[in-house]
Amino acid sequence: MRGAIAAGHPLTAQAGAAMLRAGGNAVDAAVAAMLTSCVTEPLLTGLGAAGYMMIAPAGETPVLLDFSAEAPGRGRAGDRAPLDPITVHFGDADQEFHVGPSSVAAYGLPAGAAKAATYGRAPLAELVSAAAAYARKGHRVNGYQAYVTSLLLPLARSIGLNALREGELLVQHEVAEALDRLGHDGAEPFYTGDIAAAIVDEISAHGGDLTRTDLRSYAVAERAPLHARHRGRDVHTNPPPAMGGTLLTQMLEALPDNPSQQDLVRAMATPKTHLNRLGSTTHISVLDAEGTACSVTTTNGAGSGIAIAGVHLNNMMGEEDLSPGGFFSHLPGDRLPSMMAPTVVTRDAGAELVLGSAGSSRICGAILQVLVNVLDRGMPAQQAVDAPRMHLGGDRLHVEPGIRPGSALPVTEFRAPNMFFGGCQLVELTGSGLLRGGADHRRDGAVVVV
Repeated sequence: MRGAIAAGHPLTAQAGAAMLRAGGNAVDAAVAAMLTSCVTEPLLTGLGAAGYMMIAPAGETPVLLDFSAEAPGRGRAGDRAPLDPITVHFGDADQEFHVGPSSVAAYGLPAGAAKAATYGRAPLAELVSAAAAYARKGHRVNGYQAYVTSLLLPLARSIGLNALREGELLVQHEVAEALDRLGHDGAEPFYTGDIAAAIVDEISAHGGDLTRTDLRSYAVAERAPLHARHRGRDVHTNPPPAMGGTLLTQMLEALPDNPSQQDLVRAMATPKTHLNRLGSTTHISVLDAEGTACSVTTTNGAGSGIAIAGVHLNNMMGEEDLSPGGFFSHLPGDRLPSMMAPTVVTRDAGAELVLGSAGSSRICGAILQVLVNVLDRGMPAQQAVDAPRMHLGGDRLHVEPGIRPGSALPVTEFRAPNMFFGGCQLVELTGSGLLRGGADHRRDGAVVVV
């Protein structure tokens, strides 16, 4: 076997698997898959998105690549346009999102892809090839993406998606051209070149804060991962200034041995998170036969509804949970907080689990429960991901069928497994040397073992 990949879309996973078959390492596979997700999951991520990648080379110290969004406004003059509110009907509740030019933060994905490629073997031009081909020739919209599109229909139409329903052929010529530029010229056109200029000119003309200085100043940060111990393993996850890894390690530290459902509820109550947002996020996990692991989570927020030169721009400045002090309270250049927590679990310096999740405030709880399912309950990867989940939001417990938490808290019982509880993608190396994965059916995930 050459490796295994779990991702949020079958074509995303297949693009990564193709890199493994061609002799690429886990990072090559993750970058190719990440870029493909910009095409196959266009309302969850894109070239105007942001994210984090955990890279754990075999036998070496892991590193976290932070290509998250930065607050714009360096050198900005003039009045700011108000955020545009839109209401999304999500299950039994409505959520208000804020989009438009003022919601756009400095994006990190092109820079993140270019930086990550230096940890791989393949040239960037090869890593974009599958994504560009899917964008140019088109792919059939699957059920989950059609559902996301139905939730975010005004944004889908605003960025020009020409296929909205399951089975329709989605073609994205401008995205293909932007991917070709990334492969040929690297990240520079998106930060200092013509694509950056086109984006800034359009955003500033309509009252947004993004400036040329914001993009020119953007750089990927390499960080030492946050570390925790659990069941004799080393858990490496996303460090500050992101929030997700810190919350995950607090939950892990609050767990006793062989935790019960009640123990999990108490652990999830340790950090306080209150928002239950849609979570337009996607995750990819890869482990290659040489033992290199790569875990990457990206997000576009809900998306700003603005696409320029093939770049669907994020709405990070309009995401309430990223601005706890109020909208526009961040200083220009501040890295925005995030719940994303790409994670690698090692044992005796060798990668054993590679995982992460989509789902906004549910990310940490989803990862925690999957970790417990594998490490404490001995479940194989797919069973661990499929198992029913719960989420503690404020003072209310949300549960999927099959969970009887016996809690005194108010409980919302879901009638079926739901995307609300995240989208966790897991790859596992068993003690016998078997590579296997768990793909989250809640978000139409897929696993490929090569």
